[in-house]
Amino acid sequence: MAAAEALLPIEAPPLSAGAPLPHVFADEDKLLVAYIVNMRDPSFDGTNPRSVSPVTNGQSVAILTAKPCLALQFGLPNDEALSGHRLYQLGLQPYAAFEVLNSSWIGSLERANRVHSSHQPELFSGYRHFIFTFHDSTLEFVAESFSISRRDGSVLTSLMEAVSPRASALQGERRWLLDRLWRRG
Repeated sequence: MAAAEALLPIEAPPLSAGAPLPHVFADEDKLLVAYIVNMRDPSFDGTNPRSVSPVTNGQSVAILTAKPCLALQFGLPNDEALSGHRLYQLGLQPYAAFEVLNSSWIGSLERANRVHSSHQPELFSGYRHFIFTFHDSTLEFVAESFSISRRDGSVLTSLMEAVSPRASALQGERRWLLDRLWRRG
């Protein structure tokens, strides 16, 4: 009989409760996620909140990198509907990061792969299930592990630099283009 799922809180740069603006870049092997880190602003008196966008500079941005990444799910529930998530009763909380031990999702991925002629169940044994709960969305992914680095800048610029380090050579042009594209949408 399989062990029951459990949540283990994990260390990650604190997710902004206001507007973490998570952005996801993924291919069939790698996952990159950029989000704004919750930083206390000593000049903020609580009366005049500031608005940020993915192109707002001066942010502390976390870059999560998972390679290899087997699967990901990004979207609902948000912080107000998190109690509807199947793992909520296990202690899932908003603005936090967890590892899901004894993941039923990894089990279902392995079972679905059994139709493959070269299926080997042990190939799934090194994968782990992680979950990050943001303000307006939840990110879950299955990977062997992940790392997180921090950068200062905007979410989009930081993500682009993580995707392609050569992009920093185009700093001014890129910032202008990103700002223009973002305002069009």
